[in-house]
Amino acid sequence: MTIESIKEEIRKMSGHNPELMVKLNPTAKPSCGVKLPDLRNLAKAIAKEDYRWFLDNNPMDTFEMETLQAFVIGYAKDDINVLLDYMRKFIPTIHDWSVNDSLCQTFKIARKYPKETYSLLMEFKDSNKEFEVRVVAVMLMSQFLNEEYIDRIIDVLDSLYTDSYYSRMGVAWAVATAMAKFPDKVLSYMNSPDNHLDDWTFNKAIQKMKESYRVDNSLVAKIKKRV
Repeated sequence: MTIESIKEEIRKMSGHNPELMVKLNPTAKPSCGVKLPDLRNLAKAIAKEDYRWFLDNNPMDTFEMETLQAFVIGYAKDDINVLLDYMRKFIPTIHDWSVNDSLCQTFKIARKYPKETYSLLMEFKDSNKEFEVRVVAVMLMSQFLNEEYIDRIIDVLDSLYTDSYYSRMGVAWAVATAMAKFPDKVLSYMNSPDNHLDDWTFNKAIQKMKESYRVDNSLVAKIKKRV
């Protein structure tokens, strides 16, 4: 596929209330209004062809083209170090929550190569850039919530920069999701004097726990409230 043929496919699929997408995702680039499942299908087709050519030449001039970049990195079959290099280059360009989360939730090869992927994420752990932080939080939540990594995840989430809205939301979401899978560990963390979450992120994590059908509210009630 050429870039123009890909854009033509996007034009054919367009029309899904782009005005609403702007309201839901105010920091995104202009959108043609294509549904994410349709973009996923297009990305899978691209990933089966010369995906490297696409990633190297994608102008990423619309929300759809940026989302395709995220999906293709996730769906491509290649050496893990090649894929991680593309991710390393892509992460600093991310500027909206949807593209951010599309990358994290699609990069399931991380479960096959956790050591390599975790190492890359740690390159961004001390960043103070909003979406670099959100990538770390959401990727850990999406691909690393298991017995081997849970203690490290809690430590990393506790240390992430949370002075920006989407980084805070990413951390709060990750903490709440971890509570669903490892309630004892996360309850202990939330009540620990060594918990360094700012009050907003701490309270937002509790709110998300309460909203989740996967978290026992009786456990949430045991979290010590902050004055």
